[in-house]
Amino acid sequence: MAEDRPPDARQMGLYLALAQVGLEMVAPMFLGLVIDNYAGTLPWFMIAGIILGFVGGIYHIVILTRKLDAARREREKPGSNAP
Repeated sequence: MAEDRPPDARQMGLYLALAQVGLEMVAPMFLGLVIDNYAGTLPWFMIAGIILGFVGGIYHIVILTRKLDAARREREKPGSNAP
């Protein structure tokens, strides 16, 4: 059964960061679609938005992973008093 306690601040920060990554990946596609509709260039700006969103999202995931890994190493360091 799932735990009944609410997530702590660290977990909420992680969830918020993951939601931001998802938005970063989807928003450029919709922006490209809007530009395409006004400029009549369908589908080129949408494709560029998809590529830009994908690259930006993957980059952000790599940065988040490195930060989380560094924090985990710091917590596991001998003599560290971090929870």
